[in-house]
Amino acid sequence: MGDSDSLEPVLVNTATGAVPVEDLGITLMHEHIFVLSTEVHQNNLQLWDEQAQIDNAVRMLRAAAERGVKTIVDLTVIGQGRFIPRIKEVAKRLPELNIVVATGVYTYNEEPMYFAFRGPGRVFEGPDPMAELFIRDITQGIGDTGVRASVLKCATETEHLPEGVERVLRSTAQAHRETGVPIQTHSNALARNGTLQQKVFAEEGVDLSRVVIGHSGDTDDIDYLRQLLDAGSYLGMDRFGMEFIAPPEQRVETVAALVHAGYTDQLVLSHDCPCFLDYLTTDQRDMVAPDWNFTYLHDQVLPALRKADVSDEQIHTMLVENPRRVFSRNAPY
Repeated sequence: MGDSDSLEPVLVNTATGAVPVEDLGITLMHEHIFVLSTEVHQNNLQLWDEQAQIDNAVRMLRAAAERGVKTIVDLTVIGQGRFIPRIKEVAKRLPELNIVVATGVYTYNEEPMYFAFRGPGRVFEGPDPMAELFIRDITQGIGDTGVRASVLKCATETEHLPEGVERVLRSTAQAHRETGVPIQTHSNALARNGTLQQKVFAEEGVDLSRVVIGHSGDTDDIDYLRQLLDAGSYLGMDRFGMEFIAPPEQRVETVAALVHAGYTDQLVLSHDCPCFLDYLTTDQRDMVAPDWNFTYLHDQVLPALRKADVSDEQIHTMLVENPRRVFSRNAPY
């Protein structure tokens, strides 16, 4: 993977091969291309037109590239319908855009049954198959696709930590320390559970400055956000366009407040936007989030941040320098 302290260039693996970290450019750190209920779709092919949705994904992502976006981090993992051959097809049609893919498990309650009975403390003792799978995805590639993951993803949603979710967090931490790739999370900022993530990661020896606590912009609780920042983590202010959770004015004000408080170097920006999400119909999505797309940040948010006295240099830091730093610190430890 490379080490930012060595003379070797730091490379970041993407859906079409490795690129120098310096070439990531403007990076949207928390996005999705396809989020699917896989078993439903595999058994009901009439539910979507796959090729039409691939075409739509190319169109949506190209619009972001036309605004200057160079890299999309697709945080779709097990539990969200990740299928890398489909992502490769999209990536090949967008040579102007880097697509970084993730490994991990997305669950709010229990780990997938595939992992439930095997591993430390389970019915069949042995190595942790979850961590082993994550490590393989990073070091060898995902299945036989030849695509290597460059980031680990996990999630917590509730105020308490279900045992299965805790296991996912600990397996994620172990794979992170073995491979060095960064961790990005789904958190519920309204439940303030980013602190649960930091607690588990710290217990596993994770350097919290190599973690991005996602969806932190869903709250304007500055004291909570400063607590996460002061522990060393980056914050994903990454749901711009999801106004049904928090209004855009609040999201902008929160980012501006943290920038003015001196935390610019620990913030990254994004949308958490999927090209296709089968949780909602198109009409339902348009009803609850009409501006949820990959250009909203550039078209609406950045002008609003400038009006809030956030400088172009600070915006560049959040969109270019901070993602570059996140992916540069990729040595195992």
